[in-house]
Amino acid sequence: MNKKTFLSALLAIGLFATHALAQAPAVELPGFAAYADPAEENVEISYNKGVVNWTGNGNTVNFYFHAATAGSLKVVLLAKADADSKVSVSVNGIEKIVSIPNSNEYTNIPVLQTNIKKPGFYCVVLKGVEKKGNVYADVKAVALSGTATKEIQFNPKPWRRAASVHLNYPVPEGKNVEWFYGEIKVPEGEDKLGTYFMSCGFHRGYFGMQVNSPVERRIIFSVWDAGGEPEERSKVKYEDQVVMLAKGDSVDASGFGGEGTGGHSHWVYNWKAGETYRFLMHSVPAGNTTTYTAYFYVPEHREWKLIASFRAPKDGKYMGHLYSFLENFSFENGHLGRKGYFGNHWIKTNSGEWIELTKAKFSNDATAKAKDRLDFGGGAENGWFYLWNSGFKPANAQYGDLFERPATGTPPVIELPKF
Repeated sequence: MNKKTFLSALLAIGLFATHALAQAPAVELPGFAAYADPAEENVEISYNKGVVNWTGNGNTVNFYFHAATAGSLKVVLLAKADADSKVSVSVNGIEKIVSIPNSNEYTNIPVLQTNIKKPGFYCVVLKGVEKKGNVYADVKAVALSGTATKEIQFNPKPWRRAASVHLNYPVPEGKNVEWFYGEIKVPEGEDKLGTYFMSCGFHRGYFGMQVNSPVERRIIFSVWDAGGEPEERSKVKYEDQVVMLAKGDSVDASGFGGEGTGGHSHWVYNWKAGETYRFLMHSVPAGNTTTYTAYFYVPEHREWKLIASFRAPKDGKYMGHLYSFLENFSFENGHLGRKGYFGNHWIKTNSGEWIELTKAKFSNDATAKAKDRLDFGGGAENGWFYLWNSGFKPANAQYGDLFERPATGTPPVIELPKF
């Protein structure tokens, strides 16, 4: 091979490699990871079948992704219908109406091509336009191809909850945490259904407030059993079970399973966004057990209310691993943003010393670690720590980030009811 031929061969190889790298593989956004807005009504997002039973056009069906690379993007629906129908598809400011054929099999239906100009979160939005049968479409997936799919991110799993995020509070070495105090304030509009704002967590349990339904909110306190049983409390040996010692008036208490097992208590209370709520934990070790007691300050009554007291076996320690967290536990609205403020956390040691907790280390759960979701974060502002998740906006914190808030220097005044 002469020199000219050799150089030509190298150039051809280089051009081929560049072309191959530019052509990112096609991806499929699965139907089971979609969300319906404003609510999952007249449509079902099925774990096995994707988008099915789509009978109404009062909502949209949305597929979210994050484009890491600018470039071309081609959109194809994998869909079918029980009779001819039409569906609107929009992304990146472009909208097309496509026909869904009557078929028993899923069909590849080309929709549109657009140019993604900058990296960021995008959404493919489907809306029913016309139908002759019962449904607008069953959608198995939205297929994307083109150079913009290079390093694309989307949720490939039917786990449609947002990533859980945590604030971990360092405690000075050698200090025994007998009391743990904290406050929560949820901004108006951030109190979405299916959200748990947890103020005072520790190595055996957690204590906070939750949005359970449009008409019910709860104060929740739980303590885990020993033994490590992941699901069924009936399998937990008696000597490993948490025992309830007391509970407050109108508080419901029982065992729980499904996320580990243990003792659960809750009080139905209509807490309000924009208000500040106070939480207090107490721990008393005795032998190889520890009694954990939770109190909630009821502002309307201007007094502390006992939620519950549990004795935890195979423990015998004061509280450790202190933390707060924000959790979205509902699948249907895992795309809606949530934010909570956590602050004024203090501990009181077994020797009576109050210590203010002004630093917090950020962490997140397996959903974030697997990069199934990228929309989460936290920080410190206006004298509070804060956590947020969902909303499909860029993360502003990474695992291990350390936040700090200004000290108030004034420990809480606690006057517990006497029995």
